[in-house]
Amino acid sequence: MLTHTLGAVGAALSMSLSWPQVYKSCIQRRTTGLSATASALGAAMPLGWITYGTLSGQRIQIVTNVVTGAAGLAILVALLATQPALRNPRALRLSATAFGAVLTTVALSGLAAALPGVRAGQVAPMLGLALAAVSVLSNIPQPLALLRDRTQDLSGLSPLRWRMGAGACASWLVYGLGTAQPAVWASAAAGLTAAVIVCAVLHLRREPTPEFATPRWRDGITTRTLAMTGI
Repeated sequence: MLTHTLGAVGAALSMSLSWPQVYKSCIQRRTTGLSATASALGAAMPLGWITYGTLSGQRIQIVTNVVTGAAGLAILVALLATQPALRNPRALRLSATAFGAVLTTVALSGLAAALPGVRAGQVAPMLGLALAAVSVLSNIPQPLALLRDRTQDLSGLSPLRWRMGAGACASWLVYGLGTAQPAVWASAAAGLTAAVIVCAVLHLRREPTPEFATPRWRDGITTRTLAMTGI
């Protein structure tokens, strides 16, 4: 019962976690700090998990990843629209290769499942392991980009998205262990590690709040007024 509850929690968080970043990227048009490769994989990986859920008969995977895939695609489009430098062929090569690799894996799995005498349940574990391996790799670009360039503008990253991501991955980790699905818990472990690193970086590099932004009262006068009068 607890395992399935954690699966539901993980699904709810997974479906919600990308929308703070969608708001920041698509509405506010702030995308600085986002990794193009990580964003491309964020749009492609849900397609893999939808296929995995279809082959294994897990509706929770299908529903969750339809929502996360739509959010990931919106973020990727916003990133490419707001940063023209990422649209040149040389810059697109790595992200396009990563996106294409996932789609190729999905296509091959679908073809294998369609072969005579092959059951979908036989293909699902192999696809899951492939997706778990890609998940480990897909969780490297964003933390690596933040750690390599310690002076870059991080205003385009949503801290809430990564905090929710840590919670979602922790839930999926326990769910995967409880249901004996190596693909799920391995992928979740990689995601949790990446989310914790990004959260730590965003916390350590957050800009200090100016004193005048939160006035304090003393004898009916704000400290801002005291500073302006030289008191």
